[in-house]
Amino acid sequence: MQALNRRLSLTDFERMHPLALRAQRLGRKIIVWIKNLREMSLPRFRTMTIGLLGSTALYGMVLGSHTVKVVDAIAEPLGLSIEQVDVTGYSETSEIDILQELWATGATTLPALDVDTARKAIEAMPWIESARIEKEYPNRVRIALVEKKPFALWQRDKDLWIVDREGKEIVPYATTRFTDLPFVVGPGAAREATDILDKMALVPELDQRIKAYVRVGDRRWDLRLDNGVVVRLPELDPIEAAAAVMRLDRDVGLLSRDIEAVDMRLEDRVVIKLTPAAQERRLKALKERDKIVKQARKEKPV
Repeated sequence: MQALNRRLSLTDFERMHPLALRAQRLGRKIIVWIKNLREMSLPRFRTMTIGLLGSTALYGMVLGSHTVKVVDAIAEPLGLSIEQVDVTGYSETSEIDILQELWATGATTLPALDVDTARKAIEAMPWIESARIEKEYPNRVRIALVEKKPFALWQRDKDLWIVDREGKEIVPYATTRFTDLPFVVGPGAAREATDILDKMALVPELDQRIKAYVRVGDRRWDLRLDNGVVVRLPELDPIEAAAAVMRLDRDVGLLSRDIEAVDMRLEDRVVIKLTPAAQERRLKALKERDKIVKQARKEKPV
């Protein structure tokens, strides 16, 4: 809870509007009325107060664009200044920024505060999903926030963004936090991230090894694993292809071998790309085999 008290003096107000003097006179009359109202019974006091506030609103409308200032000038002597603002539901948004948006409406009293205007201003802030603002007379405002939930980090060209589950940008990534979020790369990756992440969760042995999801041609995915191996998934049925990779890994230790990529895009075969070092060793082995075969043929001609 934070106590706040902002007041607009009638001296300042007089310089702002030519009809301020009339408002000031009305304010003096109101103070006299309040003294008389205190001696009334509670039901009659409430009735008079409601009528008074209604008249205040109507009077403010007559003054045109200075409605908020007029209502503030009249409501302040009634003890209706905003003195306490309670903000809940924030973690990524600064409370000071929230309060600045509230005060930017120009209102310093509860009757003058336009709740819809304040709500829209706060909901326009990057992290805010929704806001509920309530007036609690005589002097309190309650603001309940729901913030957007970060879902993934999205690399688009050289830019890095924090995005929500729908793939909408929240804020640029400029922190050391959120490093545990999934990392998606390429055009369309943020939009399609929810689909591929939900599918990969069904193959937990592979999912926990994925360091980056790379969107290719906005059609399919490459999975970059923690050991540098790239698994190229097909456009259709990527979950079945991922499951097949893990079966091969369990059977023959595929992903622990000296390979660079596993290409699952062809329906009838798996294409394995070796690392340059593995390719060199394979070529040497093939040459050595051919040499042995030739030598055997010389020794035992057919």
